[in-house]
Amino acid sequence: MITCVAVVPYPPLLVPALTVRADAETARLRGACSRAVSSLTECAAEWVAVGADRSGPTVLGPDSAGTFEGFGADVRVTLGGTAPTDPALPLPALITGLLREQAGARSASVRLLAPDTPAEESRRLGESLAAESTGLLVLADGTNCSDERSPHPPDERAGQLDEQIRTALAEVDTNRLRDLDPRLCAELGVEGRAALQVLPGVVAASGGTWRGELLYSATPHGVTYHVATWTRQP
Repeated sequence: MITCVAVVPYPPLLVPALTVRADAETARLRGACSRAVSSLTECAAEWVAVGADRSGPTVLGPDSAGTFEGFGADVRVTLGGTAPTDPALPLPALITGLLREQAGARSASVRLLAPDTPAEESRRLGESLAAESTGLLVLADGTNCSDERSPHPPDERAGQLDEQIRTALAEVDTNRLRDLDPRLCAELGVEGRAALQVLPGVVAASGGTWRGELLYSATPHGVTYHVATWTRQP
């Protein structure tokens, strides 16, 4: 049964080789992600990761490998095996491989959902995953249009949406995650919405009491990132 979850963003700036010198905020973000996945490995040596990508729905096994060469540095990562490098491995899988190696997890499989996956389908996936004896890694960024540094024009709705996600992760509020509006999330850049909506299904199927810890929530370079852990209490 899944008893531990880590929620992390998946920007390329998590890769040290892609930045000449990380600023203080980037260092804080990387540190929070490291703490989240380290706690996941303490709970389970094998992970299942869930993210969203236009290539989905698809499943990538532990033998998958890729490189960040397309982002500026030939940093090679694997999900646990020794397969040849796939230059087209999607970013959520690349970040999973990077974090897996940093945390010392044995292996990870990655389930990629289409960004427009309905909430009910995400919930059903969560229910089906709940019985697995693994740690769960959820990859999702926040909004990308919150201020003048954002890659898209500022949108006054971004702050409220990020607060909804932030509160849900801090309080293990599955209702807030279930209520995320797919259209609004798409408009404000939250492509990982479908991955976040896997969590209500996991919690419902697992039962028990869960404790959440928000490790990071900020907008360092115009994109909001949230890092959190959820743990099922004995």
